[in-house]
Amino acid sequence: MVAFGKKLKDRQIEEWQGYYINYKLMKKKVKQYARQIETGGIERRYVLKDFSRMLDIQIEKVVLFLLEQQGILSSRIAKFGEQQETLQIELDLVKIAALREGYRDIGRDLLKLLFFVEINAIGLRKILKKFDKRLGYGFTDYYVKTRANHPYSQLQQVFKHVGLGAVVGAISRNLAELEDRQGSYLSIYDQPTRPLQDPVIDAIRAAVDRLSYSTNFLTFLGQHALIMHEELPMPTEENPDDERYNFMSLFMNLVNTFLYMVNTYIIVPTADDYSMSLGAAATVCGVVIGAMAVAQIFSSIYFSAWSNKSYFKPLVFSSILLFIGNVMYALAYDFNSISVLLLGRLFCGLGSARAVNRRYISDCVPLKIRMQASAGFVSASALGMACGPALAGLLQVKFKIYMIHINQNTLPGWVMAVAWLLYLIWLSISFREPDRLSHKDLVHARQVGSDALEKGATQPLLSSEAHQDGEDDDQECDMSEELSEDSHAPVSSLKAAYKLLTPSVKVQLLIYFMLKYAMEILLAESSVITSYYFHWTTGKVSIFLVCLGLTVLPVNIIIGSNISNIFEDRQILLASEIMVFLGILASFNVIIPYTVTQYVLSGLVMFVSAEVLEGVNLSLLSRVMSSRLSRGTYNGGLLSTEAGTIARVIADATITLGGYAGESRLLNVTLLPSLAICILTIICTCLTYNSQY
Repeated sequence: MVAFGKKLKDRQIEEWQGYYINYKLMKKKVKQYARQIETGGIERRYVLKDFSRMLDIQIEKVVLFLLEQQGILSSRIAKFGEQQETLQIELDLVKIAALREGYRDIGRDLLKLLFFVEINAIGLRKILKKFDKRLGYGFTDYYVKTRANHPYSQLQQVFKHVGLGAVVGAISRNLAELEDRQGSYLSIYDQPTRPLQDPVIDAIRAAVDRLSYSTNFLTFLGQHALIMHEELPMPTEENPDDERYNFMSLFMNLVNTFLYMVNTYIIVPTADDYSMSLGAAATVCGVVIGAMAVAQIFSSIYFSAWSNKSYFKPLVFSSILLFIGNVMYALAYDFNSISVLLLGRLFCGLGSARAVNRRYISDCVPLKIRMQASAGFVSASALGMACGPALAGLLQVKFKIYMIHINQNTLPGWVMAVAWLLYLIWLSISFREPDRLSHKDLVHARQVGSDALEKGATQPLLSSEAHQDGEDDDQECDMSEELSEDSHAPVSSLKAAYKLLTPSVKVQLLIYFMLKYAMEILLAESSVITSYYFHWTTGKVSIFLVCLGLTVLPVNIIIGSNISNIFEDRQILLASEIMVFLGILASFNVIIPYTVTQYVLSGLVMFVSAEVLEGVNLSLLSRVMSSRLSRGTYNGGLLSTEAGTIARVIADATITLGGYAGESRLLNVTLLPSLAICILTIICTCLTYNSQY
C-alpha cells in the first residue's frame, strides 16, 4: 500500500517535475488550516480565499506548461507537414517511412502530455476531496462550479483538455495520408469509416477517452446506478475491458434488470385481491410484496460473491429461480394456499441478480462506454418499474385451462414465468462468459501496457530523495487515512465495509433508506388505499402506478442536465428531503372526505421528490464513497442495495401490521413512520452539512 502523494511523485516525468501541481505542499496546507481552525487562530472565509488562490496558481502553472508543450508539438507537426508536401510530387517510400516514424514519435510525446494532464487532474480531485474531508466544507462543489465556465479560470483547460484534440487529429490525419500514399489515390475523406490501425493512435484514443468519456446527464444518471468506478484507474485498463466486452452480453444483462423490475411491480395492483381470494386480509399484500425483498437481502450477498467467479452461471441460476417462483405464485390460487404464494415470491427474491448486473457493467464494460451502460441500467430499471403495473392492468381476463385458473391474479405469474423461460433460452444461446482475469494477470497486463504506452518517455525515478520527500514529519499522523483511502484492495466483509463509511456517507445511506421506505409505502399499499377510499379497479390502480413510474427518466434528465448545473448537490438534497416531507404530510387523512385529488397530488409530490433525492443522493454517494468499495463482493452497490431492500422489507411489514388497526386507519398508521424517518434524515443532513448551509 502506497500513499497517494508518493504514487503521484513516482508517476511524474523527471524533466517536467517543476510543472506538476504541488500536491505535497497543498496537503500540508490543508493540515495547517485544520490545526488553526481547531485552535481558533484563523477564519473560515480566509481559508476558502487563501486555498482557492493557491489552487488557481497551481492550475495556471499546469495550463501554461500544457499550452507551451502543445505549441512545441504543433511546430513539429508543421515541419513534418512541409516535408510531406514534397511527397505529393514523387513517391519515396523511405521518406514516407521516416515521416510515419516521426509522427509516431510526436504521438508518444503527446501520450506523455495526456498522462501529464491526467495525473494533475487526479491530484486536483484528491486534494479537493481531502480538503472537504479534513475541514468539513463543501469546497469542491463551490470551487468547480465557480471556475468551470468563468472566463478568467484555467480549470476547464485541465478537465476539458482544450487544444489537445487538434493535435490528436493532426497526427491521425497525417499518418492516415501517409498510409494511403503507399498505393491508394483516394482521399482519406472518401473513406471516413475506415479506422486507422496504428498502436500509437490506439493508445492516444484510449487516453483521450479516459479524459472525456462522460457528459453531464450520463454522469448523473450513471451515478444514480451507484456502479462504483475505481478512482485511480490505469490507462491500460481499457485493453482488458475491450477483450472482455460483448454487446449482446451487456444487452442481456440489462434485459435481466428490466424483467426483474417488471416482476417486482407487476403484482402490486392485484396483490390485495389475490390475498383476499386465498382467505387472508387485504393488508397481507404487504407481506406478499415484501417477501421478494426479504429474500433479496440474502441473494444480493451470494450473487455478489458468485460474480467474482462467473456472470453466466448466476444469471442462469437467477432465471431458473424466477421461473419456479412465478409458477408457484400462479399455482397458489389453485392450491388455495397463501403459503405457496409467499414461497413463490421468496423464490423470486432469491433470484435477484441485480448485484451481478452491476458487477458486469463495472468489471466488463470498457471505460469509454461504462457511463452509458450505467445510465442504461437505471433506464432499464425505470422502464421495468413502469411496465410492471401497465402489464397488470392489461391482464384482465378470466378462464380455465383444464384445472388451472387463469385470471388477473394468476396471469402475472404465468406471464413472467414464460418471459423468464424465454430469457433463459436466449441467455444460453447468446451470452458470452468474459475471460476471468486474476489479480496477478491484471497487474501484469497493466505493467506491460504501461511500458508500451510510455515507450520513448523517461521512466519514473524513485530516488532516495523521493523517499525522503514522501516521508515528511506529517505523514505518520495521516498514514492510516491514506492507507484506507488509496488502497484498491476490496474489503472482505460487511463489517470492514461499514468501517470505511464516513459520517456523511452514513447519512446518505440513511437518506436512501428513508426514500425507499416512503416510496414502498406509497406503491405497495396503493391498491388497498384506493380501493377503500375511491373504489378504484385494478385498471385504475395500474394507470396511477404507471404514471408514477414514467416520471423517473424525465425527472432525472431535468436534474442531470439542468438543475444540478445551477445548484449544489447538497442544496438539492436538502430541498428534496423537505419536499418528500411535505408530500408525506399532505397524504394524511385529516380532512373528510379524503379526495382523489389530495391522494394523487400528494403521492406525486412525494414520489417525484423521492426520485430527485435518490438521483442526487446516489450521485453524491458514488463520489465520496471509498475507492476500496468499487470492487469485490462487499462493494458500494451492494451496500446501497441492502439499505434499500431492508427499507422495503420494513415498509411492507408496516403495511401488514398496520392492517390490524383497520383499513380506515391504515393510511395514517403507515405514514407516521415515514414522516418520523424523514424528519430524522433532514436533521442529520443539516447537522452533517451545517458548515455548507
